[in-house]
Parts: sequence; structure tokens; C-alpha cells
Amino acid sequence: DRRLVLDTLRPVLESESIPKYGQNVKFDYEVLHNNGIEVSPLSFDTMIASYLLDPGKRQHGLSALALEHLGVGMTPIERLIGKGSEQQSFAEVDVGPAGDYACADADITLRLTHLLSERLEEEGLTGLLESVEMPLVRVLAGMELAGVKLDTAMLRKLSDRLGAEIADLRGRICELAGAEFNLDSPKQGSMVLFEKLDLPRGRRTKTGYSTDIGVLEGLRGEHEVAGLLLEYRQLQKLRSAYLDALPGLVNERTGRVHTSFNQTVTSTGRLSSSNPNLQNIPIRTELGREIRKAFVAAEGRVLLSADYSQIELRIMAHLSGDPGLLAAFREGLDVHRSTAALMFDVPEEEVTPDQRDRAKTINFGIMYGMGRFGLARRLDISNGEAADFIDRYFDTYPGVSEYTDRAIEEAAERGYASTMLGRKRPISGLDSDNARVRSMAERIAVNTPIQGSAADLIKLAMIAIDDRIRSGGVPAQMVLQVHDELVFEVEEEAREGLGETVRAEMEGPGGMEFDVPLVANLAWGRDWFEAHA
Repeated sequence: DRRLVLDTLRPVLESESIPKYGQNVKFDYEVLHNNGIEVSPLSFDTMIASYLLDPGKRQHGLSALALEHLGVGMTPIERLIGKGSEQQSFAEVDVGPAGDYACADADITLRLTHLLSERLEEEGLTGLLESVEMPLVRVLAGMELAGVKLDTAMLRKLSDRLGAEIADLRGRICELAGAEFNLDSPKQGSMVLFEKLDLPRGRRTKTGYSTDIGVLEGLRGEHEVAGLLLEYRQLQKLRSAYLDALPGLVNERTGRVHTSFNQTVTSTGRLSSSNPNLQNIPIRTELGREIRKAFVAAEGRVLLSADYSQIELRIMAHLSGDPGLLAAFREGLDVHRSTAALMFDVPEEEVTPDQRDRAKTINFGIMYGMGRFGLARRLDISNGEAADFIDRYFDTYPGVSEYTDRAIEEAAERGYASTMLGRKRPISGLDSDNARVRSMAERIAVNTPIQGSAADLIKLAMIAIDDRIRSGGVPAQMVLQVHDELVFEVEEEAREGLGETVRAEMEGPGGMEFDVPLVANLAWGRDWFEAHA
């Protein structure tokens, strides 16, 4: 009887004096939560431990870890439940083999816990697991269980409208190309672009010459069809990935969408999301904004969006210690305008929009380790002009130049780059003879301490805010995290109090200290777009 089993397990699983170890423990936590058991404490996760030791590795599943670290081959679950149309539920498997399978999982997880905990200690990563990643598991589980309300009727109307626009765009592209063809077929697209229209060819693939995004971007100036094909693909992708897919992901029981937040996917320490992936909804396009309008608050509640302002630039200022950048942030200046004024040697009030845009591109480009070729392509200028811009930038902010050199040098010596909290990312290729490989490795070395520290920062803020919501009995729930933004659903009368809590924790999270002020921008609304406006 289910109740008998749960009541028997509850005292052990809820006992604060008995540590709980698991593989992807967030999943088990949520299953048990839905059955009335609050597992505590969540002490170790072998999947997260493996990820911390090697964030670039793609396989952190139990079978892969068992083979890698213990030399043990585990029984595939398909051997118990079958495949395809004949596959059965695990609940239908006989108790004997089901028990053996489950006990092997538990045994291997415990053995890996002992082994990986020693490795974490050797690498100086135990603190990161205990103070950031494991406390975050419960926060993410709460967000996944809560989900977010969706206006599905609005999405369906938007899908119909976009379908008509896509049909018109398809007709226009075929007319300009002088031929009817399947726009979704890379082979047919390649034939039209490179044989019929005779545009410059690039990389060859099995189905013809490549028509990927990079190729189409390069052909924009050659023929109108290239730019329209790009637009078509973007609209088609947004329609299929969000407008048509999201309504089908609404949970029948809760009436909400429950995305999954992943701790062990990105190489930088950032969270990602899946089913649906909410990281890729473009906020700067009209369609992206329309999609965000469909994420709404429940009746009597509002959404609060809290977004870090230029957090990675602020971290670069801190890590580089450059006096000019530090002063700009401390004085609350428009950093891009300030950069433009210094680079172009004009008073700030005379900086043109174009100069500010160029300074902004360089600010972010330098932070991501962009060289003159990348900057030239981004600004549509010559390589020589781009090199001149970069030289001028480093003359303006010499501390940043010293930081980039130091970051590359330290990564080459250690074999990895690290964040302010000690998160490590192994880097190879810094001594490569291949200029492209070496350049990519250098970009990673420069950017990892910045982007990774930003990831650690928002995780600490999430943990602290969640603790205060729980301990204070605030009628609110964190529901989304996208890059540097947190979204909360809160009862109308509690919104001001929550705003004060969120701002305090985001602008002053424990465990990390900065030489520049952190700024979190807050906005409220009935939907996600309004709260982000």
C-alpha cells in the first residue's frame, strides 16, 4: 500500500540528522514532494559533483559515471521495461528485478559519493557544492513545482497571425528567387542560392553548399533573398518552438507550464532551461515581446522582474581594477557613453548615438574576448579600423588590457580558468599552433571568470531570497530565472515588501564582494513583458 510505504520512509527521508545523497536528486525530491514527503537535508548530488569537476563534459548520467570512475557497467533500464510499442511502466516490472535495479542505483550512487567528494576536496570545490549548488537544488525544485501561468488563447491567436505572415514571406522569397522551392530544405535552398542566383559559395556539406545562419548573414548584401530567408527561419523557429509548442506543455493538473532548470549543462556555471527552453525567447524583437506577454500572473497576483544592470561589465571592472571603469560605475554614469567620450575624445554630452553603440559593442566584445576580426564583422568596418578601436579601448582602460593578458597567462599555467568563488573550467588549446583554436581558447580564458562569476552571483541571490520568502511566510514564489533576471509571482499587497527583499539580496549577496555597486532593476506587471518593460 502506497501510504504504508510512504509513512515508513518518511521518518528517514525527513530526518535532518540523516544526510541524503542522490544522482539528479532534484527529480527524486520533486516526486517525493508530490507525495507528501519533504526530503531533507539534500547533502550531495553525484551528477552535480561530476559537473563541477569537469563542466565541459557532456555525460554526467549514472551509467557513464559508474563506467568512468568505478569500471562498472550498469543494467540498461530497457532490459527491464522493453522498448518502443512494447515498453511497459517500471511499476509493472516484477519486484525482484526492479529491486535489484534500484539497489544497484543506490549502491553505485553511494560509492560515487565517497569517491567524488574526495575529488572535490582535492580540487577545492567542496565549498562551491555545499554553499551554492546543493542549496540551489531545493530552490530550483520549488520553481519547477510552482510553474508559471500561460495565456494559451493569446498564443494561438499569435500563431495564426504569424502563420499568415510566414506564408506571405514564403511567397515573396520564391518570387524574388524566380522559382518555387521548399524553404525548409537546405538542399533546395542551396540550389537556389548558389546555382540559380549564383551567389558566392561557402562551406560544402553532404547536401550541397551550406546555407546556415553564418552563410546567410554573409550573403545579406549580395541578394535580398538571403536576408529574407534568415527572417523566415527565425519566425518559423519561434512559431514552432514557442507559439505552437507552449500550449501543449501546460500541465492539465496545475494549468501551468513547468520548465526544467538545469545545473549541469553549460560550461560557464549558468543555468539553462528545457521543456520549454525559456532562455532563447528574444526580448529585443516584437515577436519575442509578444511571447513574453503570454506568461501571466494568477488572479490577485502580479509578476515582479528583477534584472541585474550590466552585471558582467561591473564584474569586469572589479576583476580588472581599471580606475576609469570603476569610477564610471561608482559615479553611476552611462558606461557606454563614458567609454565613447574617452575613446573618441569628445565631451559626454556630445557623444553621438553611433559612437555610443560602437563603444557598447566594444565594451561587450572585449569582455567576450573578441578580436579585431570579430569586431570588424560586428561593426561592419575594416580589420585595420577594428584593430585601431581595440588599441584605443585598451589605451582608455589599460587595466582591462592587463586583465585579459593575466587571465590568458593564468589559464595557460593552470590549465583552467576560475570564477571568484573558485568554479573551474578546464581549457585546452592555449598553446595550439592553430590560430583559430588558440583564439577560441583565449576568449574562454578571458570570459569565464566574468560570466562564471555572474552565474555564481545570481545563484547566491536566489538562495538568499528563497530563504527569506520561506522564513518570512511571504505570499510569493520565484518562478523563472533567465540569465541575469529573476521573475517572481507575488500577491498584490506583498509586492513592495518583496521588492525590498529582492533588491537587498541581489545588490548585496553574501559570499561575494565587489569594488563597484551592484544594481538590480525592478518592475511589476500582470505579465512578463509588462514586468520587464
